[in-house]
Amino acid sequence: QIAYGYGLFTGGLGLHYGAERIGATVLPASTGNTQRQLEMMQDLQCTAIACTPSYLTHLISSARQMGIDWKRDMKLRRCILGAEPWSESMRAKFEAETGAKCIDIYGTSEQAGPMFCECEYQHGPHIAPDIMYMEILDPDTGEVLEPGNKGELVCTMLKKEAMPMIRYKMRDITSINEEPCECGRTAPRISRITGRSDDMLIIRGINVFPSQIEYTLMRIPQVGDQYMINVSREGDLDRMIIQVEIKPEAFSDKLEDMQQLRAHIESELKKYLNIAVPVELKAPGELPRFEGKAKRVIDTRVF
Repeated sequence: QIAYGYGLFTGGLGLHYGAERIGATVLPASTGNTQRQLEMMQDLQCTAIACTPSYLTHLISSARQMGIDWKRDMKLRRCILGAEPWSESMRAKFEAETGAKCIDIYGTSEQAGPMFCECEYQHGPHIAPDIMYMEILDPDTGEVLEPGNKGELVCTMLKKEAMPMIRYKMRDITSINEEPCECGRTAPRISRITGRSDDMLIIRGINVFPSQIEYTLMRIPQVGDQYMINVSREGDLDRMIIQVEIKPEAFSDKLEDMQQLRAHIESELKKYLNIAVPVELKAPGELPRFEGKAKRVIDTRVF
């Protein structure tokens, strides 16, 4: 079941044709109509779904409201997730909820749509070096970095004819791993995309990636799957507030309990970000849901 867009976005059609090429029966569900998506997954016994991590979060929440148990009512074995950064803690949550193995994929609209994916060992997408040559550059100096160092991904497509792209900056922050994989493949792998060089937030001189915030929040048991990062400027100072949705079982009418939880979340964020960030707690279901790429950052600063 492909729950990516089928318009100008390359994800839907790219995965569609790829799945057909390996002999899979494809359900071109596209995006939206979440209730129908879940009903189709049940009725047609889909064994795999391809979508964004944020939409899978929405599907899981909606299934819970509909009384659907993923492990009991679904035949799902694989979740193929990409098009936006997501963390290992999110993978653990998804796999625990759905009972399916969650696979990270990588692709670009400019180059060829969906291109590379993880193997069963889930140690990062395998690159096809005969199709694409990848380098990691220091975003500030442009220096080529050695394997294992994180930086900005730069790609040269070796098979593109009409519009060759040479050393094209993807703006994705990752690293290249050239060590052999347990699966036996010797092709390099890229590590999980932790953010983009152009979505890095500079708050009072400190570099902050949204993926750092997500990693911290997802480690806190009481925190739900939804959050929003609001950045503004008050006078000459940057101000960042993080809105965090709390799980139903953790939400309390007692002000003291909520104050203690908020203080704990703020303490954890300061520990990982090296900056004090105020947190605003939200009730379950209060923050917006996304069917496509999640918009987690609202930056209203004018420079």
